Amino acid sequence: MLPTSTLGKKYENMSINYLKTQKYKILDRNFSCPAGELDIVAFDPETKYIVFVEVKYRATNAFGRPIEAITPQKVHKIYITSQVYLKLKGWLDKNIRYDVIEIIDDKLRHIINAF
Repeated sequence: MLPTSTLGKKYENMSINYLKTQKYKILDRNFSCPAGELDIVAFDPETKYIVFVEVKYRATNAFGRPIEAITPQKVHKIYITSQVYLKLKGWLDKNIRYDVIEIIDDKLRHIINAF
C-alpha cells in the first residue's frame, strides 16, 4: 500500500494528464495558503474559465463515490482559497468554475461545475 501523499501525487498527475488531453492549460498545482489548498488550477480555453479542480480518489465505491467526500466545509475552504489565489494573481475579474475529478480504481470521471 502506497503512502497517502504518494497516492495523491499519482492521481493528481493522472488528472493533469487528462486535463492536458482536453486542451486545458495547467496554471498551478497544490497552491496553499492559510485558508487551504487547491489541487489543480487550470485554464479551459474553450470556455475561457479559470478552473479550480479538486481531485478525489477511492479504491472502490463501496463507501460511496469520491465526490461524496467533499463536504460543505471543504467546498467553503476551496472557495475561500480560490479567492485568495485570484486576488494574488490579480484575476478577480475572471470567470471561474469548480470541477471535480473523481477516480475510482484508476477510472477517471471529470465533473464540470461540480459545486
